[in-house]
Amino acid sequence: MRRPLLAISVLAIALAATACSASTAPGWTYAAPTPAPPVTPAPSGLATLAPSVAPMEPTPVPNGSAGAGGGAVAEVSALNVTFEQTEISAPADAPFVIHFANKDAGIMHNVEIKDASAMTMFKGDVITGVAETNYKVNQLAAGTYQFVCTIHPNMVGTLKVGG
Repeated sequence: MRRPLLAISVLAIALAATACSASTAPGWTYAAPTPAPPVTPAPSGLATLAPSVAPMEPTPVPNGSAGAGGGAVAEVSALNVTFEQTEISAPADAPFVIHFANKDAGIMHNVEIKDASAMTMFKGDVITGVAETNYKVNQLAAGTYQFVCTIHPNMVGTLKVGG
């Protein structure tokens, strides 16, 4: 009984050795995946609600003085889920800076400017917690605008541009 078992074991080892030394390549191989080419969005010509500019590093300056880029600076701050300033001003037909200070720990705020028809004229990036940023706002025509926090619609103020 031991001899047939020994013969079968030797035969199995010989078959395995023959299979491993075969000259044909296996039916599959491993190749690392190739990365997908980067996607570049096509220009659409459509307006978006994205912020007009990315926030810059804070540069505290008083209201009405020259700020980053030589424009006027309006100070806006958020505390206790309300704007501390309910009225700010900016020059007409000239870029300006909103220096925004979020004083609410762990709470998200931003500044969005809307015209009389509620159309978004500027939308700043949201900042979370106690932090400050400068929003560069493109020129606006003379008039009265509303500024709001996109996250908290109860946070409102008035922006007077020009005159």
